[in-house]
Amino acid sequence: MDIQDIKNRFGIIGGSPLLNRAIDIARQVAPTDMSVLITGESGSGKEVFSHIIHQMSTRKHGAFIAVNCGAIPEGTIDSELFGHEKGSFTGAHEARKGYFEVANGGTIFLDEVAELPLGTQARLLRILESGEYLRVGSSKVQKTDVRIIAATNVDVYNRVKSGKFREDLYYRLNTVPLRIPALHERKEDIYLLFRKFSADFSDKYRSPGIQLEPEAIQLLSNYSWPGNVRQLKNIAEQICVLEKERNVTPAALLNYIPNESATNLPMAINGSNKEDYTERDILYKVLFDMKKDMMELKKLVAEIIQSGGNTSHIIADNPHYINQLYQEVDQTINEPTFTIKKPVQNAPVDYNYTQEAEEVEESLSLIDKESDLIKKALKKHKGKRKFAAQELGISERTLYRKIKELNLN
Repeated sequence: MDIQDIKNRFGIIGGSPLLNRAIDIARQVAPTDMSVLITGESGSGKEVFSHIIHQMSTRKHGAFIAVNCGAIPEGTIDSELFGHEKGSFTGAHEARKGYFEVANGGTIFLDEVAELPLGTQARLLRILESGEYLRVGSSKVQKTDVRIIAATNVDVYNRVKSGKFREDLYYRLNTVPLRIPALHERKEDIYLLFRKFSADFSDKYRSPGIQLEPEAIQLLSNYSWPGNVRQLKNIAEQICVLEKERNVTPAALLNYIPNESATNLPMAINGSNKEDYTERDILYKVLFDMKKDMMELKKLVAEIIQSGGNTSHIIADNPHYINQLYQEVDQTINEPTFTIKKPVQNAPVDYNYTQEAEEVEESLSLIDKESDLIKKALKKHKGKRKFAAQELGISERTLYRKIKELNLN
């Protein structure tokens, strides 16, 4: 059976290369017992392809059961799929066969398979590997011979990475991946589908046929169709029932197609971009930069203490940060400076007289700084050298050596 025969048998409309490729894959995999994972957007026709695979397989005379995994509550899905024994839970008044037992020798189509709970996924994996399962409330191993076709409209691999779907189950289901193209990927088929649907609904409701003006056809083809074939079919039915004029203009068509320009997503205003920040964003950025500078400074001080004041290798190991410090110091040279003037004791107050005082220069000796830091740490921790060493970020042994070298005993 060629691709066109399959289209005629299952009512598939369109000649898109992507659609033909999907049908060809389904045709080739159908005679095998391989698991198939059908992916595609909601409304793109994934269940139709599950029927193609089943009807063209050796199991076509067996049962075909379609299960919407997302519509069954988590507390009852194991019972629905695998069955349960009498009294296994509240309300289990009698034993019940599950879908895998009923479909023995046939095919089960698991739609929205990504919504299965993790516990159910483990049970499903066992069936795929050995064909064995347990009813809820039973310890007797059951056997089944079922082909599994799964479908989903979400990215299952992303759910695997987030821990919501078992990786081993994903690879067992995805033995043959089958992707159904979205309607916006097969624009050449949109008008053909609309004509088919409108003709069917005109016959159903015994109303005159619908004709689209050329501009309306273009509008129909350029729409994104987020609901895919299902949405197109609904709109065709609405037009057949509600539109009084059977020759549909673009203006009339817009009454049925949602406005794509309306969106609830945030948008840029007045040319704003990602580099525009609020005051809070700027404050956070400043605080983070200050924290980073403090951490770098602590690191340099700790290395200076550990090296005994030898800064040559420290400068070599941190050229970027040292250059940045030099640049910041250079920028402050031209800034206004303030000197502290000492008042002259017993001098008369004269608001027109100032006396220059000597500027008190702070010692820039690394040894003095090092000694001062160690003294402060020892004082803070009341002479306990272990805690002082932790405060300084050095080992206790290094602290003992520094105390001896600097005569701080």
